[in-house]
Amino acid sequence: MMYQAYQAHSDLSWPLRALSRHALPWLGSLSAAGLPDLGQRRAAAACRTYALSEVTHRRPAFGIDAVEVAGRRVAVTEEVVDRTPFCSLLRFRKDLGDDTVQPKVLLVAPMSGHFATLLRDTVRTMLADHEVYITDWHNARDVPLAAGRFGLDEYTGHLIRFLRVLGERANLMAICQPCVAALAAVSLMAEDQDPATPASLTLMAGPIDCRISPTEVNRLATSKDIGWFERHLIATVPWMHPGAGRRVYPGFVQLTAFMSMNRERHANAFREYYELLSLPEPDAEQLAKAEHTRAFYEEYLAVADLPAEFYLETVARVFQTYDLPKGELRVGERVVNPAAIRRTALLTVEGERDDICATGQTLAAQDLCSGLRPYLRTHYVQAGVGHYGVFSGRRWQNQIYPVVRDVIHVSQ
Repeated sequence: MMYQAYQAHSDLSWPLRALSRHALPWLGSLSAAGLPDLGQRRAAAACRTYALSEVTHRRPAFGIDAVEVAGRRVAVTEEVVDRTPFCSLLRFRKDLGDDTVQPKVLLVAPMSGHFATLLRDTVRTMLADHEVYITDWHNARDVPLAAGRFGLDEYTGHLIRFLRVLGERANLMAICQPCVAALAAVSLMAEDQDPATPASLTLMAGPIDCRISPTEVNRLATSKDIGWFERHLIATVPWMHPGAGRRVYPGFVQLTAFMSMNRERHANAFREYYELLSLPEPDAEQLAKAEHTRAFYEEYLAVADLPAEFYLETVARVFQTYDLPKGELRVGERVVNPAAIRRTALLTVEGERDDICATGQTLAAQDLCSGLRPYLRTHYVQAGVGHYGVFSGRRWQNQIYPVVRDVIHVSQ
C-alpha cells in the first residue's frame, strides 16, 4: 500500500499547491500597483518555496539550445533516433556542415531514481567536441505492464542495441550505476567480434567492485538480505498511471532516503531560499543564489520509478554477490568475460572524495580487462571532488573532461 498512500497524499496536497501557484500573480499585482507591503512579499516567497518543494514525476527539459564549437555558436536540437517502451535514444543534433565530423559518443545515464537530465552539464560539455547521444530512460510507472520485464539483462541489451544504431567507431561513456552493464555489453560484443564494438569505453565513478573500500551505500546494501529489499521497498503502480500493476522501486522512496541523509542541509537550503525571495531589493549575487537553488531542486525533486526487476537484480548482483569482479556475472546464459576486450580503449575515472562509489571500485575494471595492452588503458583520479563532481561542475569541465576527450579522440 506504500505507493497508494503516497498517491493519496499527493492528491490531497494538490489543491493547496494549485492555490499557491494561482496566488502568485495576484500577490505580484499588489506590489506592481505600488500598494504598501503588508506581507505580500513574504506570502509570495512562501508560495514559491512551497511550490519548489513539490516532488514531480515529469522529466525536466535538457534546455541545451546551442553550444560553442571551435569558437562559433551552433544550434542544438534534440531528436529521438530509436525507442523502446523503456528508453529513448536521444541525439543532440548540431548543424556543423558537411566537412566537420566529430566522434560519436553514447552517454549512458543512470537508472537510479532521477531522469537523464541529471547529466545536463555532462552533455553540454561533451557537445563541444562530440556527436552526443544519451539513454533517456522512461519513468517505469509510465510503461505499460504489457511491455514485459526490465532487468539487468534487458538494460545491457539496450546498450548493445543502441551501439549498433550508432554504428562502427562509436564510443561508450557510462556514469555511476550503469558502468557494470556498460562493461558487460562491451565484453559480449568484443567476444562476438561485433562491428559495433565501441572504439573506447569510459567508466566514471561506477561500482565495478564494491568489495573495495565499502561506502555507507555499500554497507546498507549488504545489511539486509534481498528478500528484505523486496518486501519493504518494492511497490505496485496505482491504477491511474499507464504502468498500473507494474512492480517498481518508487523514485520518491529513494529521494526520501537521500534527503534524510542530509536533512539539515536541505532544510537550510529551503529556508535560505525563502529568505532570499523575501528581500525587498536583492542584489545580483542574491538573485543568482536563489536561481541556483531553484534550478537544483526542480531537477532533484523530479523522480522516476525503477522497474523492480532491475533494482533488485542490481542490489543482489552488483552490491551483494559481486558477480562481475568474481567472474560470475551472466547476461542470459552467457558469462561476461571482460578479458575478451582487446581493441577498445579503456578509461576509468574516480573522484577522490566520492562517498557513494569509493576510489578503487571503478579502477577494478582495469584488472578485469586483462586482454588490453597498456597503451589502451588510462586511469584518472580527480582530487577534491565527490561523486557528482566527477561529471558536473568546474573540475569536470576543466580537468576531467580534457582527459575523456583525449582518450576518445586518440581511439578514432
